[in-house]
Parts: sequence; C-alpha cells; structure tokens
Amino acid sequence: MFSRFSTALLLRRLAFVAMWGTFGVQAQPALGLWFDEPAQQWEETLPLGNGRLGMMPDGGVQQEKIVLNDITLWSGAPQDANNDQAHQQLPEIRRLLMAGQNEKAQQLVNEAFVCTGPGSQDEPFGCFQMLGTMTLRYTYPGAGTEVTFTNFRRQLDLENAVATTSFQVGEVTYTREYFTSFDGDVGVMHLRADQPGKLSFEVALERPERSRTQVNGGILQMAGQLDNGTNGNGMRYLALVQVKRQGGTQVAGDSTLRIEGADEATIYFSAGTDFRDADFESLTRRRLALALRKPYRRQKERHVAHYRRYFDRLHLRLAGTDGSRLTTDERLNRLLHDPTADNALAVLFFQYGRYLTISSTRVGLLPPNLQGLWANQIQTPWNGDYHLDVNVQMNHWPVEVTNLSEFNLPLTELVGSLVAPGQRTARAYYDADGWVAHVITNVWGFTEPGESASWGLANAGSGWLCNNLWQHYAFTNDEAYLRRIYPILKGSAEFYNSVLMRDPETNWLVTAPSVSPENWFELPNGQHASICMGPTIDNQIVRELFTHVITASEHLRVDADFRETLRAKLQQIPPPGRIGRDGTLMEWLKDYPETDPQHRHISHLYGLYPASLISPATTPALAEAAGNVLTVRGDDGPSWAIAYKMIFWTRLLDGDHAYKLLCDLLRPTLKTDINYGAGGGVYPNLLTAGPPFQIDGNFGGVAGMAEMFIQSHEAYVELLPALPAVWKEGGTLTGVRARGNLTVDFSWKDGVVTTCTVYAPTARSVTMKINGQLREIITQTSSR
Repeated sequence: MFSRFSTALLLRRLAFVAMWGTFGVQAQPALGLWFDEPAQQWEETLPLGNGRLGMMPDGGVQQEKIVLNDITLWSGAPQDANNDQAHQQLPEIRRLLMAGQNEKAQQLVNEAFVCTGPGSQDEPFGCFQMLGTMTLRYTYPGAGTEVTFTNFRRQLDLENAVATTSFQVGEVTYTREYFTSFDGDVGVMHLRADQPGKLSFEVALERPERSRTQVNGGILQMAGQLDNGTNGNGMRYLALVQVKRQGGTQVAGDSTLRIEGADEATIYFSAGTDFRDADFESLTRRRLALALRKPYRRQKERHVAHYRRYFDRLHLRLAGTDGSRLTTDERLNRLLHDPTADNALAVLFFQYGRYLTISSTRVGLLPPNLQGLWANQIQTPWNGDYHLDVNVQMNHWPVEVTNLSEFNLPLTELVGSLVAPGQRTARAYYDADGWVAHVITNVWGFTEPGESASWGLANAGSGWLCNNLWQHYAFTNDEAYLRRIYPILKGSAEFYNSVLMRDPETNWLVTAPSVSPENWFELPNGQHASICMGPTIDNQIVRELFTHVITASEHLRVDADFRETLRAKLQQIPPPGRIGRDGTLMEWLKDYPETDPQHRHISHLYGLYPASLISPATTPALAEAAGNVLTVRGDDGPSWAIAYKMIFWTRLLDGDHAYKLLCDLLRPTLKTDINYGAGGGVYPNLLTAGPPFQIDGNFGGVAGMAEMFIQSHEAYVELLPALPAVWKEGGTLTGVRARGNLTVDFSWKDGVVTTCTVYAPTARSVTMKINGQLREIITQTSSR
C-alpha cells in the first residue's frame, strides 16, 4: 500500500475514520470511570477540577463528603534561607572531592552548604493544603437510620468532565451531578429526585484548623488565614456555599443549611485566596452571585463546551478487548491477571491523564504540584510542593504531544519566578553568575539547597526545568515564546558556565559539589556518600542546555560572544554517557558501586529521556548500556519510577517491555503509607500511588504511551516506534502532536500504518519514518 504513500494520497481524517469499521471496532468505548458503591476512602473518590478549584465527592448515600481544593492555597511565605557565607566553604569542599574524600566533603556540606532554618520541614517553606470538606447529610422519607438503596452507580464522564451518582431508595430515584465549572469558575452540584418533595439534606463546611464557619444571609461561609511561619498571618481564604432549590423549604442554622422536601436543588461552591489577589473576597462573592443567576442546564452546557475545546483535540482507539461494562476496580483486577484483557482500559488511562492535565492547571495560575490540585490533608505528603529532580517535570511531559500545549505555560511562569531568588542562591553558595534552583521549590520562590546534603544539593533542577521550557518551543515553533524564555535559559546557562571546574583526573569541566538525585555510592574505603563531582545527569543537562542556548541565540541573533563561550565549553564537558565495568551507563564520573542497585531514581538516563542525547539510532552502545541499567534497576518502584522506566523502554524501542510496565503501573492498590521502594500502582479512581497519591505517575504513564505511538526527537517523525504486540491488531490516533508544529492523524492494522495525514500551518515537506521506511511527506495546511 505504501508504494502509493505520496502527497496525492494523503488521506483526510474522514477517510481513515470510515475505514475503522474494518478493524472490527463498532463504537468508541465509554470514556469514564464507574463504580457500583460509594467510595470507602478518599483514594476512591472522583477528582473534578477546573484548573483552580477542585472537588472530590465520595457518593455517600446517607452522608456524603466532598473534599474541596484551591490550587493557590499554601501556607508559608517568601523567605531568604540562603547561607550567604556558604561560598566561602566551596574551595575546601572541592579540595576534599578532588582528594577522594567525599564523605568529609559531605560532612562539610551538611554543616555549611545547606539552607538555613527549618528548610522544607515547616513554615515558612509552607505546604499545599486542602481547603476543606463539604458534608451533606441526607434524609429519606420513610427510611430508618440504616437506609437501604439499590441500583447504585457512581461515575466520572471524561468527555464532559461531569461526575454523577445515582441510586434508588424505595421507589424514588435520586441523581446527583457534579462539576467544577470551566465557564463560571465555581463548583456545582445538582441534586434531584424523580418524585416531588422527596429531597432533604443538610450541608456543612469544615476544615481541620484555622477556619471559622457561619451562615450569613443564607450563604454558608468558611474563612480563615494560614500560618506563614513568622507572625501567623499567612494566606487568607474564603469559601462560600449557597443552595438554589425548587420546592421545599430552607432553614439556616448557625453553621449549616437545611433543605426539606425539595424537588431538586443546586449547590454552588465559590472560593478564593489572596494569592496574587487582594480583592479575592469580593471576586469570590461575585462568582457565586453570577452562578446563581444562570439556569443549571445552561451552566452545564457552557462548562462542557469550554472543557471539550481542549479534550476533543485528540482521540485514541485501540482494537481488541473492551472491559468498559465492568466497574473500574473490576477492570484493574482483571488486567492484573491477564495483560491482554482490556485494551480499552489503556485508552481510558491515557485520556484520564489528559483530563487530569486540563483539570489541574490553567494559564495564568499555578502548574500541577505533586498532587495536581487535589489534597485531603493539611500536611500534604512532601508538602505537595514542586520537586525538581523529576516530579514536576514529569507532570508536564505529556502536554505537548497530547495536544494540550498551553498547559505548559503555568510551569513557564513558575520557572520565571525562580530567576530572581535563584540569582541570590547562585551568588550565596557558588559566587556564581546566573540563577540556580536545587531540588524543591514552592509558590514562594524557594531555590536554596535542601536541608540535607544527600538529596538537597542536586543543582540540576534549574537546568532540568529549562528542558520543559524548551520542549514547548520545539513543539510549537513559537518565536515570540522563544524570545520570552531566552533570558531564563541564558541565566541558567550562565550559572553552569560560571561554576564548571576542571576535574584533574579527566581534564573535563564538571559541576562540583553535586549529587545524582537522592542516590548514594560506595567509596574505595567502604564509606558511603552522595556528594560528588560531575554526576552524569549534570553533564547531560549542561550539554543539552548549552546546545539549546546556542541554537536560540543564533535564531534570535543575540549574544554572539556568549554563544561562542558555550561552544568552547561544550568541547570540554564529559560525553552524554560512559560505560562502566559492568556494562551499564555510569551514574557518576567515577565507576562507583551503588549502595542500592534498585534505587527508584534513574537520573543518569536523562540523556535518553527527556533529552535526546542517547538513542539506538545515534548512540547504540550507550543505548545498550542504558538498557543494562534498567535491567539492574528492575521494573518495580513507586508509580512515578515505573512510569519513567516505561518511557525509557519506549525510547529503546521495546514496546512489549514498556507495556509490561504500563500493566505494573495499573496494578491496583489501596495503600497510603509513605513508600520509597517497590509497590507503586493505581488507586480505584486511577490516580497513581507512590504510595501515597502522587499525580506524576499518571502523567508519566501518558507520556510513555504517547512515545509508543509517536516519537519526534530524532531528525524525523516516527509512527509506532514501540507498539506492543497487544495493540497491533489495529488502532487510530488523531490530533497527536510532533515537534516542528505538526499535528498527525494515523491508523494502523496488524501493526502496519495504513493511513496518515500530517497537518502544519503552512504546507511543507516533513521526514517521516513509517513502517520502518523514511519518506518525505507534504503536510496539509491547517491550524490544528
């Protein structure tokens, strides 16, 4: 067929969608999660979000709890935890490292080269926190203290971003619909009974600390102020709940609202904080007032239309097994025992990740943190912050390829906010130019090292963030955006250019002191350490960053002298990887033995992904050594580590191994303990578990699946580079993105691409690798 694969035969989407019937798939599987009982724990509830507000209802029949969130709600405050004298210890730390006395260098780092104060353990660093809980207590006519219900169904519709709970009590059917409006920026819950006068409930708002709740003018109001770590007067917040009913009566208590005998009712939730908004209280009240004036049906229509402008950009179908008639938890258990049991579950997980992206961030606000925007605690695990040694980066890996490009921009804003504090940190610790961020940050601009050398001194965080910023340009070719981010990239490159020192053994220019994130090695004297010179990830990040800055400066025609300085330095930086005695890619400049060969971090494979410094096509020996690393590491770990390994195997073009890891990622669990080793998976609501819940595994899993279908990091766009056998029967993917501002629609059958159309703003020739063959394709003109 592909002898006719030319410009004249590039088929339109309609053509290959029509062909889909030949694959034996008659209809799109239901894109949603559903359960036949209420949630028993928070990790079973359904996440709703509009990028700012979050709601997670549990669907309880007699008592329902809905956990509420605002992505801007943080304790803490800006601080200066820099040790301004730290750079005075830099020469001695480096001398000890060059002498091979890493353990002594580490001791000195812990004494004089970490942040001041409590670090990340307390305020003023702060914590992303839950806003509170809305509790509804229902009564049913004629029912006793124990209500008997039937025909229960609780579901989340990904195509409309609406959750629903329905059940029968006696002869009455009750239905609840929930959404966080993408149009009106409020939370909405619509309750109805199919018989008049049968709806009665009480609604309350509560928070474990720093809150006061009252009813004022028929509005339930919760307000408070978080701790800032100094005088206690931190971020202020306000949450409002008002009920609009049809029929029945409303009675206001001191801190509750009671509805009796209604036909239906709509509960509106509005909230805000003073993060970047001193007038948040009046804005919160205006949003509520506007929502109350709109008919519920119109509100829902506008919400769905707004959401689908993003979600409907990409469609994925896989031929074969479909378990959507089973509850989501049953589907997970079936896949656990039979990896071929449910191809539609993989589609669901993929689109669920896109749903979570759309729901957990918005342009002009904050990027998703370790838990997106959903938290059910005051002290969120790991502060719910932004970890810069893989986690926040992983949150954004799928956004470009899955056609949600603008959702990268909140991260760009966050990184831009780190430049000024990062300049102070660069000067305090390294007496260096430019800016640096280490392992953790927050909404307050924390860039200092963490409070422990073993993990807190990784100085690759800022360079790694620059990769995410660059990918948005690589996918969009947006020159205005490149001009905007260039000072950020340049400032990061200035830092690394300023701190590189010469290793006397190899004569290479390397970073020092640094660490390979969170990992340890064994010294010849038997001591263990993490502080070192030139860990592989630093070398890879510096190489990639310098190359990007050189490219950008050429394109923008600026900074010719600095560009040439970086070119010269590039010749003196270690190669993207070196192979150790055991055949694996070395993690450190020296071939140290690892103290934990199955460690969850695999940072020295950064050059394989998200960078493109290592690949089977261009560096086969290094790619083989990377595969050896993965074999030693094993397949298990926290969910984010499983997802990362899955992505690595796709870059090594082993789709079957990647699919095995996808099944591992979809391993069901209910555990919520803090875990640093094996045992990741997903909760019944498909949120990924470290445990506890961390959203990066969801996003990493989507990125890994995307890499199975399409890769564009080489000089060409390749279709189905790592397709697992279980998906070879057939499939179609429309609206997927590739670098170079390309949108691709294609189908396959029996593992062979059968149709393909490539779109770009202007017609041009694009090199594609299709069914193993390179060929030039002329794009269709489109702004898609």
